[in-house]
Amino acid sequence: MTESLPATPGQTVGPFFGLSLPYGGGPELVPPGTAGAIRLHGRVLDGAGEPVPDALLELWQTGPDGAVVQEPGSLNRDGWTFTGWGRAATDNAGHWSFSTLTPGPGRPGAAPFFALTVFARGLLDRLRTRIYLPGDSLPEDPLLSGLWPERRRTLIATAEPGGYAFDVVLQGADETVFLESRP
Repeated sequence: MTESLPATPGQTVGPFFGLSLPYGGGPELVPPGTAGAIRLHGRVLDGAGEPVPDALLELWQTGPDGAVVQEPGSLNRDGWTFTGWGRAATDNAGHWSFSTLTPGPGRPGAAPFFALTVFARGLLDRLRTRIYLPGDSLPEDPLLSGLWPERRRTLIATAEPGGYAFDVVLQGADETVFLESRP
């Protein structure tokens, strides 16, 4: 073949999540009611503040002791092994929820956080962000201390009885800070 072909345009990442990616127990890193379990939930909103009903979120986190969890079985929940990973789809109101444990700090001087990946219609690639829990260690965290205060607040969850709330805003004035990923 001697002819050069033009590059193929990028493809969006959905919507196909409801058919193949969610699985039973995916949002339950621990069963609700487990000692120390919290509920982490929120909504995915577009730039107009409208819910995104077909997004998929993946959550990674350290254990309560701050160690990276290396237990197998994330896709086959056994009801007691904490794997530090989960997957949840949004409902028609853009709402998502995880039952999990509070993460510990992964290293000295860093605040505990949840790593969150968002897949949604119209995105050419997944979006990565963090969810920090409110607390005294936040000003010392290396990532948060490098952000302007008004942008920093988009990464901090709101405490509520039994857990935390966090909305992911895909664009606009209150857009969540998304992190660049380099290969």
